[in-house]
Amino acid sequence: MKLWFVLGTFFLGTAVLGIILPVLPTTPLVLVAAGCFAKSSPKTYNWLLESEQFGPLIKNWEANRCIPLKIKRLAMTMIVLFGGSSVIFFVSVIWAKVAALALLAYGGWYVWQIPSCVE
Repeated sequence: MKLWFVLGTFFLGTAVLGIILPVLPTTPLVLVAAGCFAKSSPKTYNWLLESEQFGPLIKNWEANRCIPLKIKRLAMTMIVLFGGSSVIFFVSVIWAKVAALALLAYGGWYVWQIPSCVE
């Protein structure tokens, strides 16, 4: 039980970082955190469900197993603009550029593979 709570806290913290860091896909991390909290802490899980930021996303995922297309587009835009510009302007070593671009590409592919909700 405590392991699920620790994992949920880790994934939620990483998701919050993903709001500002383009390499981290926020939506899947929030969903994983919610799953961990559902197994370990009903109080924390309910807190997430009631939050204005994450609640609608989790409820929609549980009901339909999809995310809104506008969220996908926003995620892809952030990955390309912020991730791409970070690699171009702040990474000077070629192997690190390739690794960062590979991570960005994987993150983009992963987000795009999640089914889109009909809006």
